[in-house]
Amino acid sequence: MACLTYQTAGESHGPAMIALVSGLPAGMAVDVGFINAELARRQGGYGRGARQRIETDTVEILSGLRHGHTMGSPVCLKVANKDSRLDDVAKTPPVHTPRPGHADLAGSIKYLTTDCRETLERASARETAARVAAGALARCLLRDVGIEVFGFVRSIYDAAWCGEVSETNWKSLVALRDASETYCPDGAAGEVTQRQCAAIRQAKIDKDTVGGLVEAHAFGCPPGLGSTMNWHERLDARLAAAVMGIQAFKAVEIGLGKECAARPGSKVHDPIRFDPDRRGAPGLGFVRDTNNAGGIEGGMTNGAPVVVRGTMKPISTLLRGMPSVDLNTMRAATSAYERSDICAVSAASVVMEHAVAFEIAKALREKFGGDSMIEVRDQFSRFLELARRLPLPSE
Repeated sequence: MACLTYQTAGESHGPAMIALVSGLPAGMAVDVGFINAELARRQGGYGRGARQRIETDTVEILSGLRHGHTMGSPVCLKVANKDSRLDDVAKTPPVHTPRPGHADLAGSIKYLTTDCRETLERASARETAARVAAGALARCLLRDVGIEVFGFVRSIYDAAWCGEVSETNWKSLVALRDASETYCPDGAAGEVTQRQCAAIRQAKIDKDTVGGLVEAHAFGCPPGLGSTMNWHERLDARLAAAVMGIQAFKAVEIGLGKECAARPGSKVHDPIRFDPDRRGAPGLGFVRDTNNAGGIEGGMTNGAPVVVRGTMKPISTLLRGMPSVDLNTMRAATSAYERSDICAVSAASVVMEHAVAFEIAKALREKFGGDSMIEVRDQFSRFLELARRLPLPSE
């Protein structure tokens, strides 16, 4: 079984963020321009802090490529930090008053120190630059077999976009999302985008922060990615873990999500019908008029778009601070301030989009294997050919 994995390294104010990706087939074309464009999107969005004006994230590929194609060896991705000052005590001083909601207190106790600095440097969302780079690299594999992923902001604070995303309209929504300051697919002048920006402005005036909901849809997934045989192989469980692993995420939903609890089964499960004219579609002719399952049943893709929604809490660094404790004196104090965002929901939508993409690419590698892209394409096509011929004659 081919195993696609990645590991990140680096601190917020260290020299660089690194992602080491293993398990990609040889001969996969790598679109560096696409990776850099996704890194730039992660830096954008209304409500971001001053750090984004310092950094200009671009990827440097240190290994695993020759003439723009993978070689089958691990690929090392580097995103340099311009704001590299980890060893400068004057610029990155010790932090003794933990921020409520952050890793500061738990990390300090875990590592038996009263200085939160070493925990917060790694816990910082700056690490997600490496994750976006890894996800964008994996998307080069997905795109090669016709799988695309679309992420966007569903809501910020109490301003929610209620539009629908489908296989027929998602491409038109990309331009609207990209025109929006908050990455909401109602465009630059959309009412929801304007309300979201207003909520962020008010939070800044109040020296507060706001969170929101982000969503990702994966189109073109064939049935059968993931497995029902073991709990840790179920794709919905893996997607949930990948999304919950993103800084500041507190909830994940697949498809209808928690709304399933408020409906009877007849209003939750997606009826199945067969349309021979749609055998060439990802669902192989099996059609659903609804997608409450979010494209996953029994831990496996069912041919419908995969739909994942994540909840990002408000950033835990507030301009006005919050009640805390000085870890050296154990006396009441106000939490420390680290340069931060008022709202990073837009950036979080980009991070989640790539976390979802990587997990789907991992499931794809497990299903179709192959040491080269030639084999991956051949096995992908052969599987679809056999599936369209069901029922197969017995041996």
